[in-house]
Amino acid sequence: MTLVFLFILGATIGSFLGVLIDRLPNNQSILGWSQCDHCQHRLSWWDLLPIVSFIFLGAKCRYCQKKISFFYPLIELITGVSFLGFMIYDLRFMNHESLFINQLLLLIIISCLIVVFFSDLKYQIIPDSVQFLLFIGVLVIKLLDKSPIVPGLISGLIVMLPILFLFLITRGGGMGFGDVKLAAIIGFLLGTISGLISLYLAFILGAIVGLILIIFKIKGLKSKIAFGPFMVLGMLTMSFFGDNILELIKRIYGL
Repeated sequence: MTLVFLFILGATIGSFLGVLIDRLPNNQSILGWSQCDHCQHRLSWWDLLPIVSFIFLGAKCRYCQKKISFFYPLIELITGVSFLGFMIYDLRFMNHESLFINQLLLLIIISCLIVVFFSDLKYQIIPDSVQFLLFIGVLVIKLLDKSPIVPGLISGLIVMLPILFLFLITRGGGMGFGDVKLAAIIGFLLGTISGLISLYLAFILGAIVGLILIIFKIKGLKSKIAFGPFMVLGMLTMSFFGDNILELIKRIYGL
């Protein structure tokens, strides 16, 4: 029952994250009731039940019968699965004296990463408010774990430098300043080596996906592709498989 509750909680929060993803990049208030994207009719609470309403409504608005974007139940499903998966995952990083607060912070960080991923993917904007909350979440976890803060901040600055360099030489055309700030948070969380490797993985993933999009003519050679989602994937990869990846690198280079 606990796992079912956790999924439902995640899906419910995912419904709110969908609102944040749509409204924050467009400088809209996150307050106020949801409306249909097409007819602007105010939606009732039974129209907003995570995943369930989408299925029972047949993916159509109850009032204008136009199709509801699959984007919304997708966010709800991903958030529910993420909450479930991340909490089932090994709790070895938790401080058992403050287990609940660590779990709460972990869920906040997951939520922030989902907003970063999809807001950048959809609008190519990473909201500053979400980045700030993400940074605070990481900072508090480090304080609870009694990790040194100053070295972490220095790592953040070092990991930020490659993205800042690309931002400056392209004048924001290749990288946005949101990517620069996200890189700093990644370095703060993971440290210098793991942070830089996460960026390397992000570039590799971005290159592969970009090549696929060009081959299938979904994007052109000069099209801009959001880099934030790949940074999030690189960060998560190093967060959960960093030790294995570092060990593999040592073996390859005989370190």
